[in-house]
Amino acid sequence: MAIKTTCIGAYPKPDYVPIVDWFNLDGGLTDSSSKVTEQYTEKMNDPDGTYEELFQRATKLAIDEQVSAGIDIPTDGEMRRENYVHYQCRHLRGFDFVNLTKRVVRDGAYTAEFPTITGKIETTGQHFLDHDFRVAQSFTDRPVKITIPGPITIMDTTANGFYSDERTLAFDLADALNDEIRALAAAGCKYIQVDEPLFARNVDAALDYGIECLDRCFDGVPEDVKRVMHMCCGYPGHLDDHDYHKADPAAYFQLAKAIDASSIHQISIEDAHRHNDLSLLEQFTQTTVIVGVVAIADSRIETVEEIQARLKEILEHIDADRLIAAPDCGLGILGRDLATKKLNTLCTAAHQII
Repeated sequence: MAIKTTCIGAYPKPDYVPIVDWFNLDGGLTDSSSKVTEQYTEKMNDPDGTYEELFQRATKLAIDEQVSAGIDIPTDGEMRRENYVHYQCRHLRGFDFVNLTKRVVRDGAYTAEFPTITGKIETTGQHFLDHDFRVAQSFTDRPVKITIPGPITIMDTTANGFYSDERTLAFDLADALNDEIRALAAAGCKYIQVDEPLFARNVDAALDYGIECLDRCFDGVPEDVKRVMHMCCGYPGHLDDHDYHKADPAAYFQLAKAIDASSIHQISIEDAHRHNDLSLLEQFTQTTVIVGVVAIADSRIETVEEIQARLKEILEHIDADRLIAAPDCGLGILGRDLATKKLNTLCTAAHQII
């Protein structure tokens, strides 16, 4: 028996990529987030195509290393993104990336300066993820997954200076994201993932309108396109940050049945950093579950035996054809050496489980 494998989104950027992730800058998180935003804004203009060449080179490297490890459904590695949220927002009307607003977010986990919503959220009419997908897919015959931040998570990682009603903002974001997702599907992308980690921190909003917005994101998308949703419980600030403040794992239980009843085909949850009560998996009667079985901010490399032991426990609660093994979240914090070693171990364990 073999369990399929995938990655969640980000892959470590090589040094030649012209932008950096916030966690790779010196200073506190507040300083880093604003520096990354300002740096990216300055480098948006690329008249001679130099950056595009570097982004494509880095994307090929990320895909090659995932495929070499054995990943069945690789991602593009998010090489073009300063972070997974703001890259999307830069391609929408209504966001100000010059006048940033300081906010305390993630249950007080950190303070950062964010782009400000200053007008109605709308598409620009210029698609961009379809280009990212075509480039990435040209490097492999395996299906490449493209990731998109969801409405609730965008709202938590920006500053609202325009909308008086959060529900209205959420649905405007969902409509704008849907336009991009439709173009991505039309380009041939068969795995599209909407990231909504904020569901776990704001269960009430998720149940009130978040899942409806998630369905709206995929409105009109062909049924042969896998609708994936990622919901981790929080991203740490640095490697071996074991005490990072995470969302309550009970949120998974509160949301499971509603997600299972939605249009989502696959739900990605973390389990390596902090094990779940595996009866959770029995709440998903039709949805495929992507389970994180390697930690993404722990320098210790899991063994094949311990991953297989956890997978066998998981298989007591869900059928193998509705299980995919993955890292907990994106791999950017690990660096390439640790990331490749963990992926090799993950794929060996998942593909050779007995």
